[in-house]
Amino acid sequence: MEIQKQENGAVVQPELARHRNLSPLWRVIVIAVTIVVILLAMNQLFNAGFFVGHTWLDNEYQYALFGLLVPIVFLIFPATSKSAMDRVPWYDILFAVVTFGLLVFFFMKAAAIVDYGWEMGAPTDVVILGFILWLLVLEGTRRAGGTALFTIVVIISLYPLYADIMPGPISGLGSNLADTTAYHVFSAESMLGIPMQALANLVIGFLIFGVALTQTGGGKFFIDLAFAALGHVRGGPAKVAIFSSGLMGSMSGSVISNVITTGVMTIPAMRKTGFRASYAAGVEACASTGGVLMPPIMGSTAFIMAVFLNIPYITIAIAAIVPSVLYYLALFIQIDAYAARHNMPGLPRDQLPKLGETFRKGWHFIAVFVLLIVMLVYLKQEVLAPFYATGLLILINQIFSPDRWGMKEFWEFILASGKLLAEIAAILVGVGLIVGALSITGMAGTLVNDLIFMAGGDILVLLLMGAITSFIMGIGMTVTAAYIFLAIVLAPALVQGGLDPMSVHLFILYWGMVSFITPPVALGAFAAASIAGANPMRTGLEAMRLGSIIYFVPFFFVLDPAFIFHGELSRTALLFVCAVGGVILVASSLQGYLVWVGNLHRHPVLGWPIRGLILIGGLALATPGGSELIPFSDLELALFALVTAGSAALLAFFIDRRAKAAMVL
Repeated sequence: MEIQKQENGAVVQPELARHRNLSPLWRVIVIAVTIVVILLAMNQLFNAGFFVGHTWLDNEYQYALFGLLVPIVFLIFPATSKSAMDRVPWYDILFAVVTFGLLVFFFMKAAAIVDYGWEMGAPTDVVILGFILWLLVLEGTRRAGGTALFTIVVIISLYPLYADIMPGPISGLGSNLADTTAYHVFSAESMLGIPMQALANLVIGFLIFGVALTQTGGGKFFIDLAFAALGHVRGGPAKVAIFSSGLMGSMSGSVISNVITTGVMTIPAMRKTGFRASYAAGVEACASTGGVLMPPIMGSTAFIMAVFLNIPYITIAIAAIVPSVLYYLALFIQIDAYAARHNMPGLPRDQLPKLGETFRKGWHFIAVFVLLIVMLVYLKQEVLAPFYATGLLILINQIFSPDRWGMKEFWEFILASGKLLAEIAAILVGVGLIVGALSITGMAGTLVNDLIFMAGGDILVLLLMGAITSFIMGIGMTVTAAYIFLAIVLAPALVQGGLDPMSVHLFILYWGMVSFITPPVALGAFAAASIAGANPMRTGLEAMRLGSIIYFVPFFFVLDPAFIFHGELSRTALLFVCAVGGVILVASSLQGYLVWVGNLHRHPVLGWPIRGLILIGGLALATPGGSELIPFSDLELALFALVTAGSAALLAFFIDRRAKAAMVL
């Protein structure tokens, strides 16, 4: 089956309209800078000493990455949508050169910054240079992250200047412009804070691995594999979208780019077998959103979470297994129910890739994933694992793959890596300004107490406040930015209330993702709607229903951390079994079809009550009992589910059988 135009075995991705088409000279410059960045990262992380002869100070290394990557943003992102896309104007060259020059200066002064504590008071001329860098970083953040993120970063990064005149709950320690600038530029809490530290020490390798996987045809392999395994079953193309988009989203960490990449293949295939345009787009949006939450390679936010919690990344990946399985199970069951209710077949086998042939051509992608997982789980080499996996992937591709790279493809890989690294760096440095502002004003600590006071000490109210806040922040910021802000402001309040730290941070991450599929914003759904030619708001509503389990799962693992393997394995197994049963009931009720029962909405009057009772029973079965917030035991909740959902399902079964018998007669 020819699903999409391909070139050299790799999936051809639509060029993002906001990227300039660089001339050969600028491409060479970006490629050269990217190579230097990769070598610097390997030198620092492998402690090799082959490039600079020694391992740099942390701020030296971060200034070097900062100075190499952020200037690229001015070359690849135009100032406005109306700017020239085929040339780099003089002012962008000036911005890039000045940014590079300033960071070369700060790199050379890295030891003095540490020795003399410049973050608490730097020389006046240095502060002026720092202020210029601050302005350039804001502009870089605007271009890479968008106007909404830029506005929030500007307001909060300037907060120290007016914190002392703000009303009680949001007041903080005020600072003058010079002290604020010095703190932002020189401290390890702002531009060089947790976001940049995560990029420098963890994220770089995984971003490069994701690009290599895509450029060598990994995306095409996973999509072909999904079509070969599931394309022929009822609702097959939609089920393919779940697995292929999930895998691609896990690699890219970006909902929008994932929708654009896989949606151009999966949405037309879904439409071909009878899915409505808005439904097909909703499936793709939900599948792409979940990919960022799926191990073994989650989005970049998960690596920043590891730095926040000071734990190995693999611990977070393991914790995310059960929630991500439940999310994709709910999607799968809803699609199967929808296809069964509307009698929608899969695609003919002769139009699909052959499973054996697909494995033969793409076995090396699975081998590389095995290496990556072994290094992450057993060898605990999470920093080095993606570099080894990338090297092995390129090596195997050159030896065994018929689509081996030539020099052109290699340079394209380096160029794509550089663009992605520059974009992420500009966003993370900008988000670091938020961290710095909250740190210097001391607002993070006061907000924690204020939030607890506003919730009246009630953890459930605090959780609901956190969910709403995370959703709102997810609208205006990138997922990473929203997570970082809430990890500083909200997470300590929830942890102080007695909740498990890992559960709290995952809770914030999940609710930050909700905005991608929830109207009125629903950026992931709107991107998919543009491909499907569907109504954006209708697509958002479909995505909201399809992905509805994402609204409940975070509460499950906050109520009982055994959901994320924080507790006895027997307890985790029990909760997982109950949650699977509950998710099946919830998903089936939303689509009006339950396997082994049939159509839940045969009766014109009883249809909605039946579905409502099954929904309530499913939520009761999936909810962990025995906590302070849920006073009922697991057995009591299961019995309640049996009475409500069981009786409703039994009634639906008899109604469906009677209706079918009447149709035969």
